[in-house]
Amino acid sequence: MMLEAVWIGFAFSIGLMVRFIGLPPLVGYLAAGFLVASVSDTLHVPHESSEVLHHISHLGVLLLLFTVGLKLNVRNLVKSEVIGGGVAHFVVSGLLYTPIILLLFDISPYKALLLAIALSFSSTVLAAKVLETKRELRAFHGRVAIGILVVQDLLALLVMSVASGTSPSLWALGIFALPLLRPLLYRLMDASGHEDLLVLFGLLLALVIGGYGFELVGLSSELGALVFGAMLAKHPRAGELSKSLWSIKEFFLVGFFLEIGIGGLPDANAWLFALAMSALLPLKAALFFLLLIGFKLRARSAFLSGLSLTNYSEFGLIMASVALPEYMVPLALTVALSFVVSAPLNRLAHPLYERLAQRLIPFERNIRHPDEQPVSLGGADVLIMGMGRTGSSAYEYLNDSFRLVALDSDPARVRQHQEKNHNIFFADAEDQMFWESLDFGSVRAVILSLNEAEAKRIATQKLRKAGFMGLIISHSMHEDEAEQIIAAGADQTYLTMSEAGVGLAEHVKQRLTPLESA
Repeated sequence: MMLEAVWIGFAFSIGLMVRFIGLPPLVGYLAAGFLVASVSDTLHVPHESSEVLHHISHLGVLLLLFTVGLKLNVRNLVKSEVIGGGVAHFVVSGLLYTPIILLLFDISPYKALLLAIALSFSSTVLAAKVLETKRELRAFHGRVAIGILVVQDLLALLVMSVASGTSPSLWALGIFALPLLRPLLYRLMDASGHEDLLVLFGLLLALVIGGYGFELVGLSSELGALVFGAMLAKHPRAGELSKSLWSIKEFFLVGFFLEIGIGGLPDANAWLFALAMSALLPLKAALFFLLLIGFKLRARSAFLSGLSLTNYSEFGLIMASVALPEYMVPLALTVALSFVVSAPLNRLAHPLYERLAQRLIPFERNIRHPDEQPVSLGGADVLIMGMGRTGSSAYEYLNDSFRLVALDSDPARVRQHQEKNHNIFFADAEDQMFWESLDFGSVRAVILSLNEAEAKRIATQKLRKAGFMGLIISHSMHEDEAEQIIAAGADQTYLTMSEAGVGLAEHVKQRLTPLESA
């Protein structure tokens, strides 16, 4: 237990340090693992990953995939850019990496091919974590990235089965009957209430029925967690369940990143392999970008999706444990270095695209894109950007008094509102091309109800730069973010929680005044 306490202390300290310099804490957790290994080797203290840490790590991955599943829409996976992009990248990446590995290292063609396959996968843990942190899981590029990751996970399971010489049991065919359980799962979720039982219900599905249950029939526990999350995705309280599991999932994921680092200090050959493969990350990014452009995506969506997938996968380590145990340490270091490179790059993804847009846009195909955006707002008086709970409430309140138009980057949400006959289009407020081609028409006011403060700040800047002189009203969760949005050119920013408190107080005031008069 002493070792676990030391690990947690290191993880907190270094995670806090890297956060101060603008990097995601997960980079600190990786560094903490390597530091523990280094110090332990110097002092000749055992540091091998314990069973406790291994289980914590595994539970964190399962919970992350379960919460990703809660936000998945299966219809969005059955897309040419998702299936085609995932399979094409798997094949082309394997063909490109194999000769490079053979050229650089003394290794057999078979092992070179297995290493190339292991490196063709992207990290579900890191990509989902980054997209979730930026609230972009439901954005078009987020959906494409997650869809490709699901395709890759399925391919990885197939490769591991072939490499290990094992195959799922006949009971695995029962997964095709799982949709029949959805009504029962919905009833159980409704009966679980809103507190501890709801959390336990989520843990039961993610870890026991999904995770352990899939293992029993020879399938991946990670796939099981994802599948059971996806089965609840359409439930009205799926978002509530995801939020309930947030803190537990975050704690367990620390164990995942710690375990990678604590696995051991690599030798010179491992470093050489890891550095060489890390140098190929731009090739991986370029390949994703070109393939997604080929599947009709616009440059921005292809760039953001590809960048979130520009890393190596923990599935590569799982593959190595089955087919290439002698390459576990080099692959672990390669995956870790790819995380260190990918995490800060994804944090800067939108500014990076802003700088590269003029060079990337010429690659777009001159056709109708699945992520096409409107060029005119027509005769609307008010534009609402972001149709979550806040934006939807604003739309309903103003709908009888003004001509409205709404924009949202979630295709599924756009379809839901279109079914209600709302005047809404798909668009991304952080897309440079959207603003360059947009005709504001007769719009006199804009309501910014986007999720991210950075998106609201960029949207405000783009509106003013495009010459919009009307009213810009935004909401914000934090005062410092509100100040940044005002500085970007907004007329007013309301603090959401403060306004909610004022609204509650106003109701009390209205009810008490008649009583006092009486």
